[in-house]
Amino acid sequence: MYKAGSADIALTKGIVLTQDPAGTVFEDGAVCVSGDHIVFVGDARDIDLGNAGRVIDAGGGIIMPGLINTHTHAAMTCFRGLADDMELMQWLNHYILPAEAKLDHDTVYMASMLACAEMMLSGTTCFSDMYLFEDAVAEAVHVAGMRAVVGEVLYDFDSPSYGTVDKGLEHTRRLVEKWRGDPLVTVAVEPHSTYLCAPALLQKAARLSEEYGIPLIIHVAETNSERASILERYGKSPVALLADIGVLSPRVLACHCVHVDEADIGLLSRYGVKVSHNPESNMKLASGIAPVPEMIDAGVCVGLGTDGPASNNNLDMFIEMDTAAKVHKVRRLDPTVMSARTVLNMATRDAARALGLEKVTGSLEIGKKADIVVVDTNKPHLTPMYDVFSHLVYSASGSDVDTVLINGRIVVEKGELTAFDAGAVMDGMRTIADRIRKIHDWRLN
Repeated sequence: MYKAGSADIALTKGIVLTQDPAGTVFEDGAVCVSGDHIVFVGDARDIDLGNAGRVIDAGGGIIMPGLINTHTHAAMTCFRGLADDMELMQWLNHYILPAEAKLDHDTVYMASMLACAEMMLSGTTCFSDMYLFEDAVAEAVHVAGMRAVVGEVLYDFDSPSYGTVDKGLEHTRRLVEKWRGDPLVTVAVEPHSTYLCAPALLQKAARLSEEYGIPLIIHVAETNSERASILERYGKSPVALLADIGVLSPRVLACHCVHVDEADIGLLSRYGVKVSHNPESNMKLASGIAPVPEMIDAGVCVGLGTDGPASNNNLDMFIEMDTAAKVHKVRRLDPTVMSARTVLNMATRDAARALGLEKVTGSLEIGKKADIVVVDTNKPHLTPMYDVFSHLVYSASGSDVDTVLINGRIVVEKGELTAFDAGAVMDGMRTIADRIRKIHDWRLN
């Protein structure tokens, strides 16, 4: 019998999905937290609540690991809905890049706080971010109390954040040193893509990633036009180019990988590259459907992500799971591919592995950090419940999240954000939106 008297928080009376390697489920389970880590996971009958500091009654709901968003651009909440219904390169070159040229540290900070509020409320406890003024994103994460992998986007042209091209990698190095040892923030090296970064920059980025033992995150083969341009420029696919110049390694997270062939998938598997799948953004921008079942069959670790809120346009990982499961069934005309369990793994333990955080989060196991979500299943659309995995992927949404813990701290309680004042953040974002409208003269169609 586990004595919970030393636990700060005990979560009980719920179905516990551990998402451990064995897929263990406790139908009447409990999880105990001491400080920032998990000290008990198991059957509620094996625990004596005793003098536990705080007891959270899940009310028969689901106690599960927090969801992990493996790829987004959080601060693009400030551009949500700004330019829709167009293909990627038009969207990027004619709308987003010009708008981003006007960004500053304070705007990115406020927009990132808004993203943290949205993600926390919908059950995401960790995300991976690529953007400008990424130190502001790290500061927002630190204040909000969220877990994140952050990295300054690197280009072969000047950045409004760090200035001239030659300063990009040094800027990343300073970020690594500043946030080294932070309990919630991990810094990654993040060159944008093969089409916006020359091979020399990509190789330098890979060396920096190796020096610090940190992730290298990059967009890869997102569109057919990207693949065609790299083939024309270098005579090989984006994946093959990265392999040939020595960039691919188990530290690499390749985002999108929509237009990859069998040879590319073989290279991803051979080098231990992880992949971030972003189905809603790929659908919205008509980029295509990544061959994820084929990647998984080849042994590639695939995590799930939303991409940015200007190309999705939300950060709800429950909706992303639903989309990921269904789009591949349609593509393959096979209802058995991408099962609910597979997709939930992609949003939890596989996502943690994709970010190099598998020893920290992604499952409910003793010793791991207490990143925990309680889903309220006492809802009409979640009644009755025959299969908990099916319900989470096909029926639930972020609005069903009742309680969220990150690093042992309660940040959402009874569906309300307790970590910080979301109302003040939304007011600040509305002021920023007014400025964006005036500067860019955007008009609603």
